[in-house]
Amino acid sequence: MESLTVRQQEILGFIRVSSQKNGYWPSIREIQQHFGFKSTNAVAGHLLALERKGAISRIPGHARAYRILGNKKPTPPDDTLTVVDIPVYGNIVAGYPEGVESGHAIAQLQIDVESAGLARGRQNFALRVRGDSMVDAGIHDGDTVILEVRSPRSGDIVAALIDGETTLKRYVQRRGQPPFLKAENTAYPSIHPISELVIQGVATSIVRRL
Repeated sequence: MESLTVRQQEILGFIRVSSQKNGYWPSIREIQQHFGFKSTNAVAGHLLALERKGAISRIPGHARAYRILGNKKPTPPDDTLTVVDIPVYGNIVAGYPEGVESGHAIAQLQIDVESAGLARGRQNFALRVRGDSMVDAGIHDGDTVILEVRSPRSGDIVAALIDGETTLKRYVQRRGQPPFLKAENTAYPSIHPISELVIQGVATSIVRRL
């Protein structure tokens, strides 16, 4: 096994002790909180480094599930950590709608399914936020929003194609009225479609770089 950094040794030790104590791996969020990392992405990066160095390995037949190499009693697959790759398809405006972004992924975001609240078997993607029209919902310029492909419910925050332009807003559907998009910043008006409103994804969580 390739030599580990001090931090990697600490993380591996924490995982081993926690696994032996509880009978299952700690979640990415628990590892993040224990070491004071600013994001779960840092934890995912350390896990990948530990895998590359031969300290942990994936369990066959379980995508993104790991075991510590050398453990006499491996962690059961159902209790392991599950990390998925989410494609990032560029930027989306949290402001006034703008032109459609490219449909090609520009990056991959690795995230813990449990921490992000992702539903298994659903299609997910991510977009980087530009603008401040959703600040009162806790979504800021520079955040990355993770979205799930499904039909929206009234009150959901959505990535929408409205009259040929894209934006991130809250979806509002009132009885007897056509749906519209609402900003979460009083400086921006609500947007009512003239001819087209297509929901591309429903926001489930955000990733913030500090």
